[in-house]
Amino acid sequence: MNKYEIAVILNVNLEEEARIATIEKVKGYITRFGGTVTEVEDWGKKRLAYEIQKSKEAFYYFVKFESNSECPNEVEARVRLMENVVRYLVVKQEA
Repeated sequence: MNKYEIAVILNVNLEEEARIATIEKVKGYITRFGGTVTEVEDWGKKRLAYEIQKSKEAFYYFVKFESNSECPNEVEARVRLMENVVRYLVVKQEA
């Protein structure tokens, strides 16, 4: 099992319930494809480095998980299509 982290940046206009539902959906994708979520970090609202979709701020979440090498690709494919996600990035953590 490898360790991964997905950074998910959500639209600033989302209500708290919608943000929680979106992160739960991401966690669901991870577990569906054989991964295990180990930690979820909510960094809250932060200023973006540059304007995205006419927004200067967004909500940042970091989900750490362990899985085989195919799970991150499947999760990326699903997260890419999610409406509320402004940006995302999956990285493999060093051992």
